[in-house]
Amino acid sequence: MADNQPNIMETKPNRPKQKIPANADSPTPAPETKRPSFIRRHPFWVLCGIVALAASIVASWFAWRVYFYPYESTDDAFVDARSFSVAAKVSGYVAVVPVTDNQHMQAGDVILKIDPRDYQIALDQANGQIEVANASVQSTSAQIDAADAAIDVARAQQNSATAALQYAQQEANRQQQLVKSGSGSVQSVQQATATLQQDQASLAQMQANVTSALKNKAVSEAQKSSALASLKQAQSQAEEAQQNLSYTTITAAQPGRVVRLTGAKGQYVEAGQAISMFVPDEIWITANFKETQLTDMRPGQPVDVTLDAYPDHTLHGKVASVQPGSGTAFSLLPAENATGNYVKVTQRVPVKIIVDTWPADVAIGPGMSVVPTVTVRPRN
Repeated sequence: MADNQPNIMETKPNRPKQKIPANADSPTPAPETKRPSFIRRHPFWVLCGIVALAASIVASWFAWRVYFYPYESTDDAFVDARSFSVAAKVSGYVAVVPVTDNQHMQAGDVILKIDPRDYQIALDQANGQIEVANASVQSTSAQIDAADAAIDVARAQQNSATAALQYAQQEANRQQQLVKSGSGSVQSVQQATATLQQDQASLAQMQANVTSALKNKAVSEAQKSSALASLKQAQSQAEEAQQNLSYTTITAAQPGRVVRLTGAKGQYVEAGQAISMFVPDEIWITANFKETQLTDMRPGQPVDVTLDAYPDHTLHGKVASVQPGSGTAFSLLPAENATGNYVKVTQRVPVKIIVDTWPADVAIGPGMSVVPTVTVRPRN
């Protein structure tokens, strides 16, 4: 039995012997831990510092923009001009078009010519009417002169008849006295009386001749007035025909460019029909600034302008004027704020800017976008 039992001591594994420290009573030291950072230890104060720093930066930026920034700029600006349409004032067929689109012209240069033959004929007819009226005036003037001469003759005859009547009256009185005294004859009295009656009739006739001559002169003067009126009418017609003839040649009234030319040779144009647009050389910039940007803006302040189409060209100018009112106040349908619902909107006010010198190597015209920057305060 003893031999069959296993040897417990032999089956135990060999375990390593633990070394007992010399000072068994002392505790084992704990491993060292890393100290958290300042941000983790004070996150609230760090956040407050960041917010305060951001607020100071924003406040400084706003203070710079409001109180120290010397510029006001807007992208709501464009090149402006008083462009207008060129129209024909008379009708006719186009004979010559010596220009082309976008061509620059000086004052007096020909844009288009209408066939002038019909208007030349009308002018010749009017000149003929003037000659007829002049002849009528001369004829009536001659008639007036003749009437003056007839008046002179009639008055002379009247004076002669008056003298003869006076003598006949005296002779008749003398014969009657002689008859009463017995020295004269009845026949002599009768003869003197007949002569007196003849002279009275002759005087009446001469007076009628004078009246007739005066009326003939009045008629001639009325005819002359009519002839002068006809002359003025003929001269007015001739002047109108001359004007219409001059209107057949359409010229540029001022330096500028021809744009959107529609007139062509052989085309029939009506009076008032537009044949092109004309853009004068005098152009400026209309900048629509917000009303809050006008606090320090005054005429004469310098302006730097950048063209959207040609950003390499920087222009310089000055503020010419500020419109006394917002843009909507002068629109076709202005805003009606006297309603139940109202939302305040910052208005824009047009500001006119004059450029010192426009570049000559590029084409600049109305409607092109620009960005003006106005120096509203002296630079620090």
